[in-house]
Order: sequence, then structure tokens, then C-alpha cells
Amino acid sequence: MFASLARLANTHPRRVLGLTVLLFVIAGALGGPVAGLLNSDNDSFSDTGADSALAVHRVEKATGQTTIPDLLAVVSTSNSSAISKTQAILKGDKRIAQVVGGPQAGKAFLSMDGSKTYLAAFYRAGDHANDTTQDLRDELAKVDGVKVGGFGPAYQEVNEQVEGDLVKAELIAFPLLFIVALWVFRSAVAALLPLLVGGLTIVTSLLIVRGINEFLDISIFALNLITGLGLGLSIDYSLFLVSRYREELERHGPGPEAIRRTVATAGRTVAFSAVTVAGAGLALLVFPLRFLYSMGIGVSVVALTAAAISLVVLPALFAVLQHRVNSLAPKRWQRARVAETAAEAHGFWYRLARFVMRFPVGVALTGTAILLVLGAPFLGVKFTGVDATVLPDSASAHQVDTTLRTEFTGADTTPILVAVPAAQADKAKVAAYAEELRQLPDAAAVTPPRYLGADTWQIDVASKHSTLDAKSLNLVTAIRDVKAPAPALVGGQTAEQVDQVKAIGAGIPLAIVILVIVTFITLFLMTGSVVLPIKALIMNLLTITATFGVLVWIFQDGRFQGALDYTSQGALESSQPVFLFAVVFGLSTDYAVFLLTRIKEARDNGAGEREAVALGVQRTGRIVTAAALLFAIALGSFATSQIIFIKQLGLGTAVAVLLDATIVRAMLVPSLMALLGKANWWAPGPLRRLHDRIGLSEGTADELEPAR
Repeated sequence: MFASLARLANTHPRRVLGLTVLLFVIAGALGGPVAGLLNSDNDSFSDTGADSALAVHRVEKATGQTTIPDLLAVVSTSNSSAISKTQAILKGDKRIAQVVGGPQAGKAFLSMDGSKTYLAAFYRAGDHANDTTQDLRDELAKVDGVKVGGFGPAYQEVNEQVEGDLVKAELIAFPLLFIVALWVFRSAVAALLPLLVGGLTIVTSLLIVRGINEFLDISIFALNLITGLGLGLSIDYSLFLVSRYREELERHGPGPEAIRRTVATAGRTVAFSAVTVAGAGLALLVFPLRFLYSMGIGVSVVALTAAAISLVVLPALFAVLQHRVNSLAPKRWQRARVAETAAEAHGFWYRLARFVMRFPVGVALTGTAILLVLGAPFLGVKFTGVDATVLPDSASAHQVDTTLRTEFTGADTTPILVAVPAAQADKAKVAAYAEELRQLPDAAAVTPPRYLGADTWQIDVASKHSTLDAKSLNLVTAIRDVKAPAPALVGGQTAEQVDQVKAIGAGIPLAIVILVIVTFITLFLMTGSVVLPIKALIMNLLTITATFGVLVWIFQDGRFQGALDYTSQGALESSQPVFLFAVVFGLSTDYAVFLLTRIKEARDNGAGEREAVALGVQRTGRIVTAAALLFAIALGSFATSQIIFIKQLGLGTAVAVLLDATIVRAMLVPSLMALLGKANWWAPGPLRRLHDRIGLSEGTADELEPAR
């Protein structure tokens, strides 16, 4: 395959680039509008097959309307005109089944000081809730003094904020990426290549995701991932290929041989790296939450697309540019680049690796201790869900949520819903069941059972605590433990959070198995060792633990709120650690593949055990560090997002790749390889023979033999 790719680039480079331009135009035209087509409903973080979802479905089927208010409007009681206009808008919309509240509806709808009131709108079940919410928001925006919130507006504001943050992140990332790439490559032409591949990867990935969305609903939150990860991986793969091509250019001059060797070595590494990252995305597909499986699809699509474009487009560009890949560089930069290539055995990373291997035990213990200390806060992690509080304080839905929680008593618009499937004749039994629920310690109030028809009773349980408080979550479990006249279904936002965590917990073992198998197979095929994959798995785990600890220390504990512009929820959004675990695992393996293949290449070419490690670290040190820095900029730019879980995603990924490229690659890898020596490459006889038959490695003799 790699020989064919090199041959294609050498024989038809302009044709390849012409088709690339055509692809860019088509992908931009068809993939660009995908943002308006992806799913933006408020169930991206819910398990739609869980009891909580079934409870809501049963009640909605019986009543013909939604179970909780879809839209809330807070108005000053002194603004009678605004109140009457709001009531007219809500009651005049045929898609709304019921409107409750207002100053005449009782104390429950008045703030404690009597200065505010609120109205709640319940939609007809089955209607297009998203369109209804947007239309009502537009209408109510024309009424002075009205603040709009509730489930529907909150999720729409989140989606709108995500799209705006995406544009802002790109505006921040691209200039910074070019500046850093210019510093890394010391050539304007070479620095532009990763950004070119990144742009093409993003638009092509959007086109592919649009196609997938025709058959499977993809969450709109995948857009951030496609942009950030697409840019980051494209830069990584471009760095590997461009840096290797420049090495081969120095050795063999311009022409087919330099391209063939580049594709046979770095190209193979890129392909294997893409498989490991795509495997991380595959692991996310086991979860029933739309957010997670959408992210999994995005990871897999982006990784494979970035690799395919890098392996097809970059070699064609090399064939056209040849020595001009180093153009637009001051002479001082050119001299520095040549000197760096020539001084391989005297470079900074070579000397650092040699120093580390002189004290392998101490360095290994120090590096491990640093990662464990960073990870220690994760022992106290708490989880929460997605609600209006993920929005910035300035968002209308967040302000409405805060107002209802702090200025009203009994304004629980999201009670725990209990659906009891029982006949109307079972009234006494259902009433006795409700009385048992009333005795639960954390239940603040329990409504009398209401018969809805269709053999369904509804009981609402209000918690003494906030919707996503740990005691409210425990109350859901307690309700489910109470024996009902018939198997009761418990729903509502609190129950959805309980079921979400349960679904995530159920999927984690299989996801870990997938990650471990993909990582082990990939590294075994590349190295022929069973020891190196096991070490990589352990180091990946240390990196992930440290990353989680940093996120808890910052976001859960509420540090740097001013600098990072967020308000702590006192917990991490429960799906983020799962997503970060998979992505960071894939990216860590990505860097491991790049480093280990260069170490094996040096070893296969006759270098001693420690010398091979030092040469591998020297040949990859600057590139891996630069790749990590560029990746941290690409995804770390999402730390500027106003949505707290997107901020966590961006900062968490940036922290992980920087830890991996420094402590893991500079300290743990050389120290542990020095300690194990030849044992690093051990494999049982049957696996060794299997690798001899099917294994692949960078720089095999057959691949690198000069073409005839």
C-alpha cells in the first residue's frame, strides 16, 4: 500500500493535487452546512432506553403533553403589560398544551419578595419542540422585561454558544498554529502544509459526518471535536511526514527516492497512529448516550480522514515542491536546521535521554510520582449533568434558573416523576404507595396520585435538595427501591442523571477492552514486543489519571474561575471523563508509536540498546514536543468556550498531550527502557513467529532498499 502511495505521488502529483482542490470545493459546499443538520435536541446526554426515558414516554402518551415545562418566562410583577403579552403569546400557540403560572396562580408562582412571577409552558407531545422553542424565543424577545429559560431555551442557548465558540476558537488557533509551526519548521512553506492538510481534513470530515447523519443522529457537539481534533491530528501527521521528508531530502536529494522512503517510514507510522486513535473512537460507540457515540464517530472519522489526506496529498506536494519545501526561510534558520540534523548524537534530546538513562530508577520514580500527585485530586471526583448552569452567567436560561432557585420557594419545575402502570380501580394501592414515598427522608413533597388514563398514574416527588445534588440522586434510588403496586418507572432530570451514570458505568468495561486490544495489537505489530505495549498501557493510564486530577483540582474545586471565565458546578460533567479517557488514550498511543518506531529503526540499524533509545528520543523529541504544543493550541483553544464542559474538554486534552510529550516521553520512556534493556523486545515464541510473518515496522530493509 505504501509503495503504491509513493508511486502515485511520484508519477501523478499534479493530478492528485487537482483532485484535492475539487474535493475541497465539494466538501466545503456539502459539508459546510452540516451544523444546521446535526441533532440539537436536549437528550444528547440521556440514555433514551433507560427507565427514566420510558417513564416520560408513558406519561406523555397518556396526557398528550410534555411532563415538565419546556419553556419558562420570568417577568416583573409590576410590568402588567409584559405579563399579559407573554400570556397571549404562550396561550395563542397551538403547539402548547398548557400554560400555568402568573401572579394570579398562587404563591408558588411569586418570588419571596413578590417582585417577580413566572409562567411555564408545556408543549404537546410529539410536536417539533425545537422549532416551537425557537419561535417562542423570537416572539418573547420582542417583549421588554421578559427573561426566557427552561429546558428548551437552555439547550438552544448551549448550541448557539457552541457554534459561536467554535468560530472564536478557530480565529484564535489558526494564527497561533502558524506562528508555532513557523518556529518548528523554520520555513514558511513547510509551516503552511499542516494548516493546509488541517483545513482539508476538517471540511472532508464534515462531509462524511453529514452522510452518516442521514442514517444516525449525530449530536451538534461533535462539531467542536471535528474541528479541534481534525486540526490537531492533521498537524501531528504533517509534522511526522514533513520532518521525515526533510531528513530524506538531505540524505538523497529531491526525487522519487526521498518520497518513497518518507511514505515507507513516517507514512507507515501515520497509518498505524490513525488506527489507534480511530480505535479510541470505536470504544465510545458502546455507550448509548448520543453525545458519546457522536464523539466516537467524530474521532474515528477525523483520525482516518487526517491520515488518508496526509498520505495522499503531502507526498504529491513533496513531489511538486521538492527543495522548495524549505523555502521562505532566513539563512540563519536554514543553517540551524542543517546543524540540528547533522548533530544527531550531540543534540539536546540525545543528551537528555543519556542523562535520564544514567539514573533510570530515580527518574522513573520521580516521573511516576509527579503524575500520581497530579492525579490524586481525582480520588475525590464528583459528577453532575448538563443543565442551565453550564451556560455563562450572562445567558438568559442561566439567569432564569438562578432566579427560580434563589428567589422562589417551591418553584421546582423538574420534580422526580413516578409513573405507575395500574388500573383506575387500584387507586387505594397507588395512594398507599404514594404515602410510602412521602416517608422518604429526602422527599420534600409528594403530590397525590393523578390518574392520567391508559392505565397510568403519575406521582411527582420534590426533593429537599437541588436537581442534581447527590442526595437527590440517592432519592431516585430510594424511590426505585420502594415496592409499588406495579413496576413503577421513575423519570425526570434527576432520574435521567442517575441512568446516565449507570449507562456509562455499564459501558466502561467493554470500552476499556476495546482500547487495550487495539493498542496492544498496534504496538505489537509495530515492535514485535509484548513488553512495550504493556508499558505503553500503564503510562497511558498514568497520563489519564494526572489529567483527571488536574480537571478536578481546577473545575470541581473552582480554581482560576476569573482567569478561565467560568463558574464551578462543584463537579465534572459525567460524560467528559469517559470521552477524555478514550481520546487521551488514543493520542498517547499515537506519540508512543512515533517514538518507539524510531527507537526500533535505530536498533535494527545496529545501534545498541541505550544508544537506540537516545537516537530515537533525539529524532522525535523536538517533533513530538512541537506536535504536542500545536495540538494543545488546536484543542486547547476550546478552553475559551463559555460552555463549561467544552472548556473542560479543551483544557483536559491540552494538559494530557503536554504531560505525555514531556514527563512520559522525556522521563519515563527512556528510564524504563534503560532498566529493561533487551527485555523490552521480548515476546513468546509463537507471537515472535507471528510477528515475523505479519508484523510491520518502520524502515524495514525491503522497504528502504533503493529503487531500481
